[in-house]
Amino acid sequence: MSKLDDARKQINEIDQKMADLFAARMKAVEQVASYKMERGLPILDTAREEEVIRRNAAYMENEALKSYYVNFLKYNMTLSRSYQRRLLEGMQVAYSGVPGAFADIAAKKIFPDGTSVPYKDFKAAYEAVVSGECDCAVLPIENSYNGDVSQVMDLAFFGELSINGVYDMEIIQNLIGIEGSSVREVREVISHPQALGQCADYIRDHDFASHEATNTAMAAKFVAESGRKDLAAIASAETAELYDLRVLDKKINESSSNTTRFAVFSRFSSRNVKKDDYFVMNFTVKNEAGCLGKVISIIGEYGFNLRALKSRPTKDLIWEYYFFAEGEGNINGPQGEKMLQELSDHCSILKVLGSFEKEKKLES
Repeated sequence: MSKLDDARKQINEIDQKMADLFAARMKAVEQVASYKMERGLPILDTAREEEVIRRNAAYMENEALKSYYVNFLKYNMTLSRSYQRRLLEGMQVAYSGVPGAFADIAAKKIFPDGTSVPYKDFKAAYEAVVSGECDCAVLPIENSYNGDVSQVMDLAFFGELSINGVYDMEIIQNLIGIEGSSVREVREVISHPQALGQCADYIRDHDFASHEATNTAMAAKFVAESGRKDLAAIASAETAELYDLRVLDKKINESSSNTTRFAVFSRFSSRNVKKDDYFVMNFTVKNEAGCLGKVISIIGEYGFNLRALKSRPTKDLIWEYYFFAEGEGNINGPQGEKMLQELSDHCSILKVLGSFEKEKKLES
């Protein structure tokens, strides 16, 4: 046997072993995909991939081969994501509104391989996940211009779902109209009341008459069906494309920092002991003097930073409130366990809604 034949024989034997290992690796990928679907987690985890490549590259002692091996690892990651997308194509993501609404846009950005499913309101979208009709729900919890979304906060307190991620999306409002229309021809605008409020200066400067719609997507649909050049909607560029409208003027909202925070709700928690640095929890304090102050103090004593603390009426009892808290620090570690144990002595209800690695910003 020649050296060439011998080398080819070795390659064939190695390829057979690699095929078995590749199949085993993809079997593990199936478990990863299942875990992510259950907990409403996106496919791409950049930090995890960088960590795997950095760790595995260290196994390659031959420096001449290291760069090739890194490329091999990256290609494996690409194949892994591709396979996960195929497995997650049937993922159902609930949101409140109609196609083209900002919640729909957020859902598609977070889960580009899932199927966004519209529901009439926040409660219906939330309940769709509780019943198993959908895998997760993308719901707004706060807007930088309009404040907290109290209905969603109440669902989080009284419901049973976990929060496995919070995503920030910049809200950009545009003036959109039918093909052939222009800003100078527009006399009336229609949109959701919040969008009209965000663009009040623009509307006033152009002397437009304004009309309210259920949401920005419904406004766009109304304009598309009207066929009127003197009527425009205020909505996103994505909504304009969905209803075959044209953007007549961009970024017309008054605030350049208009951002909505969306939370992903699912039936299972994805709490990670090593990586999570943010947490969300609800609690009620006992009716004792100084009890709330003591709770806040305990959180700080264990090294956790309270980013936000908001109160809402419990509705069950008059003048009693629950608190929605967001904090920094790994609540799943030993310090977190001790903190929760001590907090339970001062709280009538204490519920960790979820924890996650960091709050992420969605690309505009």
